[in-house]
Amino acid sequence: MRQLVILSGKGGTGKTTLASAFIRLSKTRACADCDVDAPNLHLVNGLYTSHKSAPYFGLPLAEINPAECISCGECHKSCRFDAIIPGNPYRINPYACEGCGVCTLVCPVFAIKMKPHKAGSMTLFRTADAVISTAKLAMGSGTSGLLVSQVKKRMKEAAKGDVPFAVIDGSPGIGCPVISACAGTDLGLLVTEPSLMGLHDLKRVLGTLRHFHVPAVICINKADIYPEGTKAIREFAAMEGIEVIGEIPYDEDIPRSMIEGKPFTLLFPDSSAGRAIQHVWEKTIRLLQLEEE
Repeated sequence: MRQLVILSGKGGTGKTTLASAFIRLSKTRACADCDVDAPNLHLVNGLYTSHKSAPYFGLPLAEINPAECISCGECHKSCRFDAIIPGNPYRINPYACEGCGVCTLVCPVFAIKMKPHKAGSMTLFRTADAVISTAKLAMGSGTSGLLVSQVKKRMKEAAKGDVPFAVIDGSPGIGCPVISACAGTDLGLLVTEPSLMGLHDLKRVLGTLRHFHVPAVICINKADIYPEGTKAIREFAAMEGIEVIGEIPYDEDIPRSMIEGKPFTLLFPDSSAGRAIQHVWEKTIRLLQLEEE
């Protein structure tokens, strides 16, 4: 299975718009939304009812048994995350606890145990010919990189038959979710926009992909709103030896397609942005050495 990961250094550049368009253009049967803080790939594809959901348990968190706590304060003195609230009995702040377990070691009466903690939920959405794996991290929960790995694993398990191609919609930034999303992928498509912020964050995410030896190409979205910014990105790409495989013009029909809950290339295939996305897709499949369906 060839895997394309779509990334950007910042949010709002158009990753999910491209991912949903590629799902339709390729008729791929394997898709993963790895933006576990704010997943929306299923919404853009008009999927509101899940096929299968499962809880996600991250690192265990500390829990104090109030009947056994003697309020000695040893756990409070030893916690480096200020996660223990003094009182009679003492309590754990689950949003601050990092699950290190030091408190269980210093408690003289063994009143603290590490307990499984539900850190989110994982969901599968199905269409007639595709599966979208996604997840949502619970508020204040961590270990998002591990959750992204589980999302990709569930995608592979749910995709039946010979699936040549998978779309991975990554999260913005360069943190753990991005690292997990790009692991094992064959090509990174970096979506950027012509602004100082866009260029700055493009450099950061490109450095992340290079660290993990994932080849990358660039797509400039809303390329016509600031021609000087587009030129600066092209100059940077030429200096770094990175191919710019397309420029997508600003198009007010793109947010309209999101409101409709349908891929942009389904509703507006003949628009200037629709033709540009088709061009980006054609170059992408050639780079991935896939035959167009």
